[in-house]
Amino acid sequence: MKLQFIINPGSGSHDIDLKEAITSHFANREADVVIYELPDNCSLAKIKEQIESVQADRVIAVGGDGTLKLVASCLLKSQTPIGIIPAGSANGMAKELGIPTDISEALSLIEHGTAKQIHVIKIDDEICIHLADLGFNAYLVKKFDALPERGMWGYAKATWHALWNHKRMEVELSLKGEKIKSKAAMVAIANATMYGTGLKINPDGKLDDELFEIILVKDYSYLEIIKIWLTRLPFNPKKIEVFQTASVKIFSKHQVHFQVDGEYIGRVNEVSAEVIPRAISVIVP
Repeated sequence: MKLQFIINPGSGSHDIDLKEAITSHFANREADVVIYELPDNCSLAKIKEQIESVQADRVIAVGGDGTLKLVASCLLKSQTPIGIIPAGSANGMAKELGIPTDISEALSLIEHGTAKQIHVIKIDDEICIHLADLGFNAYLVKKFDALPERGMWGYAKATWHALWNHKRMEVELSLKGEKIKSKAAMVAIANATMYGTGLKINPDGKLDDELFEIILVKDYSYLEIIKIWLTRLPFNPKKIEVFQTASVKIFSKHQVHFQVDGEYIGRVNEVSAEVIPRAISVIVP
């Protein structure tokens, strides 16, 4: 079996030599291992060229959700299974799929796991494998990227800053032939159920039902957040509403912060999103 590992050396804050860990794991196994470390400012075209030149049986993203997104973009609608070695700061998609955070266990899964087809969301010119949002969390991602600290401590500092500095938006959602207008702290476009921190923002989401969810967070509610963390109770619709759809247009009166899969995109007034069914194949337990 030929395995190609796409390593993002800038992911996360770990002290593990990822290249060495992969090489050691497969040293006495019958696998042809090809490793490609992403250089700074590597283009999507360059990654796709590398993947096409190797023609591996399985391509493995070694990094966080952003690294997985790059690999998924190159293998969209391909039958080649994608593996995940979680080496980012939060690793939301790995947690979503039940992939072990231990590197050795994750490497074993690459050999013995099964392939599952899932959908992704196309948002304007981006694809979203996990979660995208406008508003509060996107602003948090922007602040997190600017901090020298990585990991959960940096995320906590960014959250505190965002809570004090972010203002609510005025948005309009167009979906299923209707328009919903509301003030909002955040609008999430959810392919998955939870953020990498473990916060389950979309309890009813499924990765293979060819639908995604829009979570309209109308206001900052600490009690609602605590309820999400600790219970399985439904959202209070006065605070948070969920809409299930295959496509949506979101308009904001003013430019707002926007992020996709943990990558800050910038300020936008409008985004359009639609599901791409059976878009990629991922290796799961």
